Amino acid sequence: MVLIALLLFASYSLSAQSRTKHADSKMPLKKWKGIHLLDFNNDEDLEALAGELPKLAAQGINFIVLEVDYHYKFKSHPELRQDDKQITKAGARKFAAESRRNGIRVIPEFQTIGHQSWAKTTFPLLTKYPEFDLTPGAFPNNEGLYCREWDVTNPKVYKIVFKLLDEIIDGFQADAFHIGADEVFLLGSDKSPSTKGKDPGKLYAKAINDIYDHLVKKQKVEMIMWGDRLIDANSIGWGEWEASKNGTAAAVDMIPKDIIIAPWHYEPMKDGYPSIPMFIEKGFRVLPTSWRDPNALQMLLEYSYKQDSPKMLGHLFSIWGRPRGPVSEYKPMVDGLKIIESIENNK
Repeated sequence: MVLIALLLFASYSLSAQSRTKHADSKMPLKKWKGIHLLDFNNDEDLEALAGELPKLAAQGINFIVLEVDYHYKFKSHPELRQDDKQITKAGARKFAAESRRNGIRVIPEFQTIGHQSWAKTTFPLLTKYPEFDLTPGAFPNNEGLYCREWDVTNPKVYKIVFKLLDEIIDGFQADAFHIGADEVFLLGSDKSPSTKGKDPGKLYAKAINDIYDHLVKKQKVEMIMWGDRLIDANSIGWGEWEASKNGTAAAVDMIPKDIIIAPWHYEPMKDGYPSIPMFIEKGFRVLPTSWRDPNALQMLLEYSYKQDSPKMLGHLFSIWGRPRGPVSEYKPMVDGLKIIESIENNK
């Protein structure tokens, strides 16, 4: 019995040493390096983008956030298709497969809650179903309005929208989904009959949680959202675009911590970007997002990469329009990837 015990102990010790050695030799998790794209609205657009995937991969891009919105050939609600040609399921599958071959993850995006219009154009959901409008009858011709928003208290909205999200997830065979949810200004507004006088933080949190329950709990995909509505402008001293002045920021403590938050910061800030450690300290994974200002880009990258936390996932470059030339030549992304490489090499 003693001999058996000694043999078992020796075997366990060797196994433990092996596990420890394996753990010690494990490489750090690879940082996310991605590009946010929109205006690639049909199969032909995706074919053209697919031709750039090898170069993007060679540059270090390992994920793409592709804003789809209503530019999909929906079967559940064909009345909500936007424009004459859309992305088909076959086109989405083909692009996703080509992306995987190049080591690039495709994360579709659909703008939820806000951004349901632009200028004088109201997008399909509120055009076909005006009863879903958060501010029905207000802002004729969208004048005096940034963007229309859907009524977060109306369950019929989600019965339709979730079918759209499901089709997009299935088409791209996605394991993550970006819900947008930025720049929401009208919750609790006097022009909103269903939310007037109610707490915007609770309203926003309920909308996020309803979407989370469907995407994460039911569809088993990771969920990403913009971070601006979860930042308190009054306490941090920022404006109403980069942060919230209407009370939605309280929702940050009412939503699940496994949501990935993408705080976008497009301007240079001499005092840094405290939203990033704030989200990390609250338990969220964070994906800082830049745009085109070269000084802001460098400052944001240097600040975010100093965060000593695995919850600082990496970086997302945004364009906010179809680039005039190849995506792979988009200068802020090219310059940013060089900055990241320099930061990583000097660690």
